[in-house]
Amino acid sequence: MRGLPKRIMEHAQAHPEATPLCPGALLHLGHRAAIDQALSRLACSGELMRICQGVYMRPVETRFGLRAPRLGKALAALSALWGETIVPCGGAAANRLGLTTQNPVRAVYLTSGPNRRLHFGSSVVELRHAPRWQLAAPHRKAGDVIRALAWLGPEEVEDGLEAVLPTLRDEDRDELSAARATMPNWMAQPVSARLSHG
Repeated sequence: MRGLPKRIMEHAQAHPEATPLCPGALLHLGHRAAIDQALSRLACSGELMRICQGVYMRPVETRFGLRAPRLGKALAALSALWGETIVPCGGAAANRLGLTTQNPVRAVYLTSGPNRRLHFGSSVVELRHAPRWQLAAPHRKAGDVIRALAWLGPEEVEDGLEAVLPTLRDEDRDELSAARATMPNWMAQPVSARLSHG
């Protein structure tokens, strides 16, 4: 490996795990067409992973071989790169809250950005555009409650609230209360009623 690919790899290795590499951010190393070609070659050789169009990451070397960057770190880095909110889907939130024992078969996350498919080695992560109210309180328990209730739907929202409200701290309840203005009526009404009755 000589020249531009070597400089790209040195740049990648100087940054922490899950740092996104984008052609536009590497223009100090060479011309755009050459960078695109070098990134493509590095991805084909397995030295970089092509996460999605225009975004690459360096795989992590372990004593067992190469692995993809940790998903949480990678999604946080992509969220910052794109300026988007990315949160686990409602099914994953419901599972985390104990409202279901089902584990989502596919890794699905909700985003404020466009729909995308991300490739982390053999794993595929699907990003689905979601309305703003489903993205409220990202990475907070109140946000998980909102997404879990959205997943449960209007028929099961009361049962979901009955199960989860006793587990919430005061700050979680306050966040849930503050988010009512953006919720659809079928969710806002039972949330308001339950919160007002303690």
